[in-house]
Amino acid sequence: MINKTVKNVQEAIDGVKDGMTLMLGGFGLCGIPENAISALVNIQVKDITCISNNAGVDDFGLGLLLQNRQIKKMISSYVGENDEFERQMLSGELDVELTPQGTLAEKCRAAQAGFPAFYTPAGYGTEVAEGKETREFDGKMYVLEPAFKADFSFVKAWKGDTAGNLIFKGTARNFNPNMCGAATITVAEVEELVPAGELDPNQIHIPGIFVQRIFEGKNYEKRIEQRTVTAKV
Repeated sequence: MINKTVKNVQEAIDGVKDGMTLMLGGFGLCGIPENAISALVNIQVKDITCISNNAGVDDFGLGLLLQNRQIKKMISSYVGENDEFERQMLSGELDVELTPQGTLAEKCRAAQAGFPAFYTPAGYGTEVAEGKETREFDGKMYVLEPAFKADFSFVKAWKGDTAGNLIFKGTARNFNPNMCGAATITVAEVEELVPAGELDPNQIHIPGIFVQRIFEGKNYEKRIEQRTVTAKV
């Protein structure tokens, strides 16, 4: 039986080096690989390129890597909740590539599926399309977008088994599935790790073939980015 379990997060991130390109799942602070991010902070890897929908907040998520100046380039679609990100971008300390959200997701999925590139209408006629090939299909213009090339992909799932099969829960099923198998090595951290065969095959979102390493995470904070409540009447 295939067993892709690693002992801990330190073993899971083995091989991460300065200058690499890393994918990190999550949407806002939902479904982010908290354990992997903390481990990357601890090993002080630097000059990395991060592919993620957003950059966390100042003191949580990818914001921790930004605080330590470990990120050289950020490829994202939304960065509005991080003041340190804004400061580094405006000062020229951080290279930023803003990408339409759907395009960002599709660039991950294309890498997962083995497609080198795809055409999309998103961004045509804007700065996003500058320097890229464009082509007309059925009277509509499209932009050629290359698939991402990443060294590691770090994702967070609700449940997983020792063979690497994953189940996501709620909104945490965001960029995580598309990033599985979209890098040379995919590392999955899960809230609950069970023996292979215990998961209902009909409930599995990502099959283990897309995952190389899996471990059970701990001490998840699951912080809420912006809490909105209804005032008592």
